[in-house]
Amino acid sequence: MAEANVIARKVTSEGTLAKAKPGGIYYTLCIDIYENAEEVVVLCDRPGVKPQDLKVQFENGELSLHGKIPPRQIPAGYLEEEYGMGDFYRSFPIGLEVDAAKISSECRDGVLTVHLPKA
Repeated sequence: MAEANVIARKVTSEGTLAKAKPGGIYYTLCIDIYENAEEVVVLCDRPGVKPQDLKVQFENGELSLHGKIPPRQIPAGYLEEEYGMGDFYRSFPIGLEVDAAKISSECRDGVLTVHLPKA
């Protein structure tokens, strides 16, 4: 259990934080959000996530992002490891009316983009 506590406190250089949650350890994504007249857009870098391993959910005004990423092979003689690799989870409230039926997301070149059209 002590190892889990050390992992839960590790902060990587990209600003993600590994946290122990029910079902395992998850990384918290760093996100960018911008708004224009038609929508709110959420961006986050997450190399290694495949679209089929990504879950985007919007319920009761809260956006949740969850992804599964397989562990990477660390070669012998590895000198530094700053980038946290593993499953991620993040949820947060969206403080405006969103047309949930028109939400879309895409994952391209390691960047997840979620489009939240305004109602």
